[in-house]
Amino acid sequence: MKVRRIHITGASGSGTSTLGEALARQLGWGWVDADDYYWLPTTPRFQQKRNWTERNQAYAAAVRATAETVASGSIIGWGPDAEDAFDLIIYLGLPTDIRLERLRRRELARHGAVNEEFMAWAAAFDEGDVTIRSRRRLDQWLGKRTARVFRLEGDLTVEARVAAVLAQM
Repeated sequence: MKVRRIHITGASGSGTSTLGEALARQLGWGWVDADDYYWLPTTPRFQQKRNWTERNQAYAAAVRATAETVASGSIIGWGPDAEDAFDLIIYLGLPTDIRLERLRRRELARHGAVNEEFMAWAAAFDEGDVTIRSRRRLDQWLGKRTARVFRLEGDLTVEARVAAVLAQM
């Protein structure tokens, strides 16, 4: 089967958006990021969630807007139109300490301060249960997908990650 739609997922700070954008650019494909649909555009960002129905419809339409698309972010619970729209799902795994350091740097660059509540939420990913955004919940979700899943673990460069994904196609 020819890969036409790729979804990249993982914990916050694992690099899903960075890889998604780089891979789409390399392939000349469209790119969408779940955060652009989950959150309403506010200043500062990430303050107000979008209506579930509006979000899911807009996201599913964006994924299908081009013949070949790379999507990034978490879409657990967004419904089958979004969740099963892909031929290949890439899971990015990264050690917690590296993810949290990346998130701290990003928070400082974006907001000039670190939101400790957000950091605690992000730190809970690896050990959390299925009631929160966690590795366990993501593993369950991945097990129910119709797409092939490729797990890409470790602190690799963006270029190495792009090459690894291209080798899966």
